Amino acid sequence: MARALARGGMDGVHVLSHESAERILTEKRRELIDVLRREEVESVRDLARRVERDKGQVSRDLGILAEHGVVDFEETGRAKRPYLGSDHLVVEPIH
Repeated sequence: MARALARGGMDGVHVLSHESAERILTEKRRELIDVLRREEVESVRDLARRVERDKGQVSRDLGILAEHGVVDFEETGRAKRPYLGSDHLVVEPIH
């Protein structure tokens, strides 16, 4: 699906299966994605402050999103700056 979208002129696309999306895109994780889409954050701690959540919980959620290619990290010293790995996130339709 990602290749088809790229051929159609939509680059920077990450595709999740419907099953994966259902499992990993919880309300709290979608909130993290939305903040990362709208704002530049300096670190996991900065993101946690912005969403008013515990840093450990945010870090775990980001780890799950990173496992599925949604989020990536830029490491600067001890700090990790989370960012979206792609410009677009697409969920495959149900077959």
